[in-house]
Amino acid sequence: MPSKSTTVGRKRPARKQRSDGERSRTAILNEAARLATVEGIGGLSLSRLADAVGMSKSGLFAHFGSKEELQLATIETAEGIFEEQVRHAASPDQSGLERLRALLDAYLSYVESGTFPGGCFFASAMVELSQQPGPVRDRLVDFLADWMTTLEAAIKDAQREGAIEKREDPAQLAFELEAFLLLANTEFALAQGADPVKAGRRAIERRLEAATT
Repeated sequence: MPSKSTTVGRKRPARKQRSDGERSRTAILNEAARLATVEGIGGLSLSRLADAVGMSKSGLFAHFGSKEELQLATIETAEGIFEEQVRHAASPDQSGLERLRALLDAYLSYVESGTFPGGCFFASAMVELSQQPGPVRDRLVDFLADWMTTLEAAIKDAQREGAIEKREDPAQLAFELEAFLLLANTEFALAQGADPVKAGRRAIERRLEAATT
């Protein structure tokens, strides 16, 4: 990242305007991600999505050559949303425990905000495709591994900083915290109310209290 001294007074480059095709593709993928949390990513077909966005199947085919390509692009879009709403809540300038709390709280806010009608996109898709090997499942597995690594890294930093007990196994603690997130997400998707998210926050806080020095 450039230092402040190298950026002061520099004009920011004009943002490149997206073409109509790019805007159309973005709108299609946003709708695809929403549909996937309700009808399943496996049921995400070109014809079904064409109906949802009011476009001909041939017009949609111009953007995506196959169902698999559509699914992978939809996951990429969902990753971008997760990055913006969850991962960006944590800052490298924060302590490990602060980052961990920020990530957990942001995940629950991401669920509660109704970004996707069926709750967390990845929680839904991973369960659906868990027994269906292929590039789409592999992309979801990579996402989960990266997310768990992020939580573990924050825990390890908090241990080095003396905020979390050394006796805690970072992988196990991350697993337990993720379990709270997933159950809160599942119950929220079923109930469409705030209580599961509140319960998730209480469970996380109690577990962190037990883990902190």
